[in-house]
Amino acid sequence: MIEQLPAMLDLWQATLQWQPGDRQLTQFQKLYEAIIIGNRKHNLTRITTPEDFWEKHLWDSLLGVAILNTEDKLAIPDSPRQVIDIGTGAGFPGLPVAIANPDWKLTLVDSTHKKIAFVEKTIAQLGLKNLYALVERAETIGRDPHYRESYDLALIRAVGKPSVCAEYILPLVKVGGLAILYRGHWEEEDTFNLESAVSELGSKIELIHAQKTPITESIRHCIYLRKHSPIAHKYPRAVGVPNQKPL
Repeated sequence: MIEQLPAMLDLWQATLQWQPGDRQLTQFQKLYEAIIIGNRKHNLTRITTPEDFWEKHLWDSLLGVAILNTEDKLAIPDSPRQVIDIGTGAGFPGLPVAIANPDWKLTLVDSTHKKIAFVEKTIAQLGLKNLYALVERAETIGRDPHYRESYDLALIRAVGKPSVCAEYILPLVKVGGLAILYRGHWEEEDTFNLESAVSELGSKIELIHAQKTPITESIRHCIYLRKHSPIAHKYPRAVGVPNQKPL
C-alpha cells in the first residue's frame, strides 16, 4: 500500500501564496504513486518518503514559478504560457508545474529514453493534456528552428554548472522571456561567473531568490535570467562542448 501524501495546505499558502485544489491534490498523489512504482524498475529518484517527496519534488518544483505571480519585475506574457523543462529526468519540475498551471503548455525534455518513456506514461495516467515529452539533447534542441526562441519560460534544475545551464536553455527562450535555474547552494562568486556568461547569451540576471524549504529548512535558490536580445547562432555549442568548456 502506497502512503498518502500530506496535503500541507497551510504550508503551501504560507510559503508560496498558493494552494492546490482537490483535483491537483489527487494528481499529486497519483504522481507520487507512479514514482514509487516506477522506481522499482528504473531507479528514478532516491526521494521516496511522503514528506521528502512533497518538499523536494512538489514544493521545490513550484518554488521557481510561484513568484512569477507576485514579483512585477518577473512579468512574462499572459497565459497560455509556452514552457520548456530541460533535463526533466522523471518529470521535475515540469510535471508539478503542469499540474499547478493547467492553462500552460509544457514541453519536457531529457536525453534518457527510459525517463521520457516513464514521463509519457505518467502524463497519460494523470490525464494531463498540457504536456509533451521529448527525447533529445539540450544542445540539439536549442539549434532546432522548431524549438529555438519559442518559449516564454524555460526551467532547468541543477544539471550542471550555472553557465552550462544558461547555454542549454537561453537559446530556447523568446526575447523578453525568462529562464529559471533551480539551485541549492549559491554564492557571490557564482553570480559574478554567471553574469559574463549570460551577457554573451543576450541576457541578464533579473533576480536571485533565496528561500528556506518549509520542512528541512535548507536554502533553495532560483536564478531568473531575462533574455533581452537574440543569441548568436553558434550557441548552444555542439554536444558536450558547453560542459567541457563552460562560458
